[in-house]
Formats: sequence, structure tokens, C-alpha cells
Amino acid sequence: MRILSFSLLLILIISACDSSKKPDEKAFLESLDSTKIEGPAISEEVISSIIQQIPSPLEISVLLRESGTKYDKSLLNSPDNISKYNSNYRKALNLGIYGTDLGYTNIYEQNQDGLDYMTAIKELADGLSIGQFFDIETIGRLATNSKNLDSLLLITTQNFNSINHYLQEQNRANLSVLLLTGGWLEAMHITCQVSAKDPSNKELQEKIGEQKIILENIVLLLSFYQEVDKNMASLLEDMQKLQEQYESIKIIKTYKESTFEIVDGVMVIKDNSSSEIQITQENVNNIKDVVNSIRKKVIS
Repeated sequence: MRILSFSLLLILIISACDSSKKPDEKAFLESLDSTKIEGPAISEEVISSIIQQIPSPLEISVLLRESGTKYDKSLLNSPDNISKYNSNYRKALNLGIYGTDLGYTNIYEQNQDGLDYMTAIKELADGLSIGQFFDIETIGRLATNSKNLDSLLLITTQNFNSINHYLQEQNRANLSVLLLTGGWLEAMHITCQVSAKDPSNKELQEKIGEQKIILENIVLLLSFYQEVDKNMASLLEDMQKLQEQYESIKIIKTYKESTFEIVDGVMVIKDNSSSEIQITQENVNNIKDVVNSIRKKVIS
């Protein structure tokens, strides 16, 4: 997982926000559940850098499957809940959640469940006026064949980059932040639930511990909207409570000089640095409880 310097991320965001203007009181009231949110214009580079750091929902699902974990539909947010999501805030968050759930069903080759999630995703995307970025036919074709995982990952990333660019142009970058947050939250939920049932799986514990840095970035992004959107302010408070559970988790980075090696006739740089994640099962259980509490608010 690539880790961007937290201070560099802060500089990028501050630079992007220098020219932003705060709305007056009337604009604030009108924007509480508006498609467009007056607020900081967070640059595409910032959001793209965070996308690269966040483990793909498909990556998480592969890890779960390879650990021997069986498919568990009860872990997912039912597509039947879609009628509850009648605001742009809730649509964006749950679009991210359903995206993770789709990745989970794909990895376990649960095609019918996958089709149900694709239908829900398309409906939410249309409701946010970004349905044109979801080629359901192509995604469905790739999703039915696990050998196409790399292609599916590529299309998923390209789609989000296109969506992010479009939302930036439409002054709706807040929706990009919510999409990211929803997808990450669902991946955390699934991973924590599985890890709690299998405390011997150290790889899952470490994956959860690694999210400490990702959570810092998500909290930072949400913080720039707390004065212009009460929903995002409330979500920020919840994420900060989750952040408190990460305070006792330590990530120790050991630096080793990079080396060059030849892979398929091409010279590549090999990063020899490593990270040690110090996390206990008690940490996992505490994180799981807070994640579950936040998720219930989002999907209910």
C-alpha cells in the first residue's frame, strides 16, 4: 500500500483551498442537502492520492477469500434498503458502500447477488446524475469471470477518476469524499467482522491497523466541510471517535534503501522498506464496535 506523507497531503489541500469562499447564511441553509456544496475545492490530485492508498474493496475481498473465509451475505448492506436513501448525502455514502459490497460478491462469484447490487448502484448513481459513468453491461460481463479481476480493478479505478473529475467541474467534490468514505467504511466493517471471528488471522489484524493513516486522511477531508454541511460535520465527529480507537495502535516504519531488479525484461524499483503494525485483538474488537455504530447510522 502506498502511503503519502501526511504533511504533503495537508499542503496540497491547503493550496487547493486558498481561493475558496465561505457561503453566507442563506447559501448555507440552502446547501445542507444540495447537490452542490459551497466549500473548499479539493484538488483532483489530493483525492486521487487517497484513492491510491485505500485498499480496493476487491483487494480486501481477495484477502478474505484466500484466508478461507466463506461468503456471508449477511455482512452486506441489502439492496432492498435503497428506498431509504432519499438525500444526496445518503445516496453518495451508500453508493460507496454498495460498491464495496459488489466487489465482495464478485470475488466469491455470487453472480445473482452481484446483479442486485449493480442495479442498486445504477439507481443511486442516476439519482446523483453520475449514472453515465457506470457501464453496467461491461462491469457485469467482467464480474462473472474472476479471471478478469485486473480488468475490473482498472475499470473501477478509471470510473472513479472520471467521476471525481466530473464532480470537481460541477462543484460537487463533497460527493467524491462521501463515495470514498462509504466504500472504505464498508470494507472496514466486513474485515473487522471477519477478523473478530478469526483472531488467529494476523494478516487481517494488520490490514485493519494499516487503516490508521487512511483514516487520518479521510478525517482531514471531511473537516473541510464541517462548517458548510451539517451531515458531513456529524460524520466527521463519528470518524474522530473511530480515530480515538486507533491512538494505541503503532505503525513502525523500517527504512531500507530501494534496489533495482529486472521483471519481464523491464527494470523496476523495489521498495525494501517494511512496516510493523502493533495491534491487539482488543483493538480490533473496539474498532469493530465503533465502525458498526457508524455504519448503522449510514445505512438505516
